[in-house]
Amino acid sequence: MRMFVNGQAMSGGSLNTALSGARLLGPAETAPRYRFYSVRDEFPGLHPVRDDGVAVPGEVYEVTYEILRDELLPREPPELELTVIELSDGSGCLSMRMRAESLTAPGVTDISAAGGWRAHMAASTR
Repeated sequence: MRMFVNGQAMSGGSLNTALSGARLLGPAETAPRYRFYSVRDEFPGLHPVRDDGVAVPGEVYEVTYEILRDELLPREPPELELTVIELSDGSGCLSMRMRAESLTAPGVTDISAAGGWRAHMAASTR
C-alpha cells in the first residue's frame, strides 16, 4: 500500500528509519484541500479543510502492513492519526493527519504558506 509522509519520516528525517524496509516511490503533493501545521517545530501535521486549502509536498512510499504497524505508527505522536488523503493526481493514499482536537493546542502554528516542512524548518533556522 502507499503511504504519504510530509515531515520527519521523509528522506533524511529523524523518523525515516521507520521506512527503511519500504520503497520510496518519489516526491508527491496532496490535492489543495489541506492546511499544514507545525507542532512546536517538532513535527508537522496536515488537516483537511473545505476552503483555503493548499497542496502539501512530501514523499510517497510503498509500505507493508508490518512496516506500518510495527515501525511507523508506534513512532507517530498522539496529535496525529492515520487517514486516507487525496494526492494532486486525484488518487487516495494513506497518511497521518492532525486530530481536530490538536489544532488549538499550545505550540500549534499554521504553516500552510511555508511550502512544506523542509522549507518551514529552513526558514526557522535563519
